Amino acid sequence: MTATALQIGPAGGALPDAQAWAVRLIDRRTGTCPRRNGSPLVMLTATPDATAAELLAGRDSALWETRAEPIGPARNDRGQA
Repeated sequence: MTATALQIGPAGGALPDAQAWAVRLIDRRTGTCPRRNGSPLVMLTATPDATAAELLAGRDSALWETRAEPIGPARNDRGQA
């Protein structure tokens, strides 16, 4: 996963105007994302590193990885695209 600076609020959470990310869990054996009722498992978040860690918790890292992609335009420090 590529490291990118995020805006962090006083309580440690992402600010509402922070960049949005789609984080997917990937099965290394097949290279695909697991599906539930035909839909891929995707978490939408402003904190991709924390979300990736949560998705990988309790999983064998030899079998699983995560991929994060930014959603929409990148935001600057004022929340403007």
